[in-house]
Amino acid sequence: MNESLKAVVLAVGSEMLTPTRTDTNSLYITEVLNGLGIDLAYKAVVGDDRGEIGAAIAQALDRHRILILTGGLGPTDDDLTREVVAAHLQLPLDENSAIVEAIRARFAARGIAMPEVNRRQAMVPRGATVIENPRGSAPGLLIERDDRIVALLPGPPREMRPMMSGPIAERLARVAGGRRLLRRALRIAGRSESRVDEQVSAIYRPWQAAQPRIDTTILASPGFIELHLSAQVTDMVAGKDALDRAVAALERELGADVVNATGAPLEQTVGEMLRARRWRIALAESCTGGLATSRLTDIAGSSDYVERSWVVYSNEAKRDLLGVPDEMLTQHGAVSEPVARALAEGALTRSGADIAIGITGIAGPGGGSDQKPVGMVWIAVARREPRDTDATVCRFLGGREMVKTFAAVTAVDLVRRRLIGAPWDIDWIWRR
Repeated sequence: MNESLKAVVLAVGSEMLTPTRTDTNSLYITEVLNGLGIDLAYKAVVGDDRGEIGAAIAQALDRHRILILTGGLGPTDDDLTREVVAAHLQLPLDENSAIVEAIRARFAARGIAMPEVNRRQAMVPRGATVIENPRGSAPGLLIERDDRIVALLPGPPREMRPMMSGPIAERLARVAGGRRLLRRALRIAGRSESRVDEQVSAIYRPWQAAQPRIDTTILASPGFIELHLSAQVTDMVAGKDALDRAVAALERELGADVVNATGAPLEQTVGEMLRARRWRIALAESCTGGLATSRLTDIAGSSDYVERSWVVYSNEAKRDLLGVPDEMLTQHGAVSEPVARALAEGALTRSGADIAIGITGIAGPGGGSDQKPVGMVWIAVARREPRDTDATVCRFLGGREMVKTFAAVTAVDLVRRRLIGAPWDIDWIWRR
């Protein structure tokens, strides 16, 4: 296959450079493009400035064949998209009388005379294909110049979407030439981004020169790493086989750190494992304040396996609700291995669950010490049959929200590792 086909999306409008407005059009456009086998090189937001818009257009068309712009097609002086595109492509603008009459009729239907300023929306770069807009006054435009395709679409989503999924998609499908964009995603837990890249970079680098070419992206989020694989193919069978081999190679290298090869949430994978065993889980949470339970119950159908949960923030709650002995709390403190074990075992004893989690730690920003710093979290997992309990201490960096998130995610991941019999060898363990 020739060089991969990529597109650029530019959203035009100064309002989207403020904290009150967000570009959502590019998400829909990307979805349509990917369905045609066209990947997105990049997307950008450009303010209503003639020079900035021109520079963004020049950069995009210098490197890529397809450019899609949204916004800036209105009737006012700051609606510059059609003028700047026409100037860059050296195309004169001609008034389209049919568009003028359509706009005039639209105003007349509301009993209003068309303002003369709306004639700007009827200015069409010479040779462009006009795309009707029954939902608004600004028509879309499709321009083909040399081997470049430029689409100008209105900003309002209800006007943009039918154009993108209709006439624009039909034209781009022919350009794509039967390509399809295949994607796979591996979800990885318990490892840092740098650790994952160090393990697998030697595996994925040769794929960029292979046929089909496989591009790899590593994404980090609190507690997780995602490995995204993508390939533009014309032969679906060969493409799927190549991606299957790539995923298998990564799974062999990463082992138990791979949660799944579908990109599904960790909590969904753990829930499926519990459901398959007909097991139920109970949770006792202190520093996470119910966050681990919340993550598990975010999955539809989680009532099949989530039995019950306690948030035991105070020492009194730990003692009264889960039977943690006063002398244990006094001797070891609430953030300790014995208390984490007692929380998990207490949750197991006071429920009909088959497996239970106990979490206790210091989320910060205060409350830490040299011996027990902020971010120190003990996590225990207790199992009913055979009856045993494992516990480990982790050190999470970041603010309070980050510590809580990492602790909740790690607790659920340790359950997964217990269910598959994998060791608890994760990067967050505090090796003092």
